[in-house]
Amino acid sequence: MRKIIDDVRLIYKCCYLYYMERKNQIDICRILGLSRTSVSRMLELGRQKGIVQIDVINPDEFNYGELEQKLQEKYRLKEVIVVDSDPLDSKEKQREKLSEAAFTFLTKILKDGDCVGVSMGRTLHYVTEVVKEYDFEKQDLLFVPMYGGISQKRTSRMDVQSNRIAVEFAEKFGGDYIQFPAPAVFSSKKVKDIFLNEETMRYIYRYFNKLRVAMLGIGVPEAGKTGLFYEGYLDEKELKEYLENGAVGEAALRFYDIHGNMEPFYKFNERVVGIEHEQLLKIEMRIGIAGGAYKSEAVKGAICSGDINILITDIACAKAMLNE
Repeated sequence: MRKIIDDVRLIYKCCYLYYMERKNQIDICRILGLSRTSVSRMLELGRQKGIVQIDVINPDEFNYGELEQKLQEKYRLKEVIVVDSDPLDSKEKQREKLSEAAFTFLTKILKDGDCVGVSMGRTLHYVTEVVKEYDFEKQDLLFVPMYGGISQKRTSRMDVQSNRIAVEFAEKFGGDYIQFPAPAVFSSKKVKDIFLNEETMRYIYRYFNKLRVAMLGIGVPEAGKTGLFYEGYLDEKELKEYLENGAVGEAALRFYDIHGNMEPFYKFNERVVGIEHEQLLKIEMRIGIAGGAYKSEAVKGAICSGDINILITDIACAKAMLNE
C-alpha cells in the first residue's frame, strides 16, 4: 500500500480529479479503486511535493483597480496607484511596498533626456533603496534638487536633504545630478531674496523650467512626521501654530490646509528656497508618494493645491480618502 500512495503519477491523477475536475473524494475512490484514507493521503502529498500549489489572495487585491479609478475620478488625478497594506505591517514594510511601486512607476515613465525634480525626505530616500535594478544604458537623465539642501543642524539621522536625494536617484537610475548649495529655509524673506540675487544661485531656477517629472513626499505637521521638523527648519511652537491655523500637510516644503490654501502659512512658506509654486504647477508629472490613513488629509490638501497630479498610496490611505 505504501508503494501505491507514493506513486507520483497516481498522486497527480488524484489531485487532477479533485482540483481540476471537481470530483469529491468518494468519486475518486471509485474511479481509481482506492480507499478514502489513500485518497486523502495522496491529496496531502500532492501539496507537499509541489504538484498542487495553493495561493491565498487578499480579496482587497481585486478592488484595487476600482479604487484607483474612483480616486482618479473623485480628485481629478492623472493616475493613481494603490498598493496593499496590512494593519500588522511594520513601518518598514509599508515603506517597502510604496517605494517599490514608485520605483516601478518611474521605470515605465522615464524618457531619454528627462529632467527629474526631487524634494527631501525619507520617502524618496527609500525609493532608491529598492532592490530591483533599472536598465539605464540608453537614457540620459538629470536629477535636480527642487529645494535647498543644507541642513541647519548636526544629526545622526540618515541624510535626506534634497541634494543627497538627487545623488541617490542619479546613482540608482543613472544619469547626472546638480546641487543646490543653500538651506531649504532662510531666517527671513529679505535674507533669502538677497541670497538669490546672486547669479551663482539663479542658475538652478533655469533647470526648474526644464523639469518634466517631480517626485514629492508628503508630510504631516506633527513632530517627527515631517522632514522640516527633524531637519531643524521649524520647532514645536511653530508646528502648533500652523496646526491651529488649519495646516494638514506639506508636499513641497510649503504648508497648506485641507483645501490646498497656503495663505495662512505665508510667514514660513515665503522663506522657503526652491522651486516657485507656479513653476511646480507647470511640470507635467507631479508624483506624490504617501501611505497610511493618517495621511489622507495631507494628500487631499496636496491635490487641491496642485502640488501633485499623480498619487502612489496604499489601501488604508485610499479608503480613508474615499470615505471622507
